[in-house]
Amino acid sequence: MHADEILSTYFLPVGLGFFMAYMMFIIWKLGKDSKAGKFGMIVLFIVLGFGMFGFLVKTILVEVMGIG
Repeated sequence: MHADEILSTYFLPVGLGFFMAYMMFIIWKLGKDSKAGKFGMIVLFIVLGFGMFGFLVKTILVEVMGIG
């Protein structure tokens, strides 16, 4: 295995996981700083987290269907 294969196989999913967790922290901080209530925080997480959910679903579908 070459170095680029190791990076893309192991470290890319881990790095993306940390990045997505950081994005969730940013959404939480945005809701906290704007003094959004419980409903506002839920809306922020649903709307802004929907893109991350789509990315995860796409990744899972590609692996299951064997397209990539």
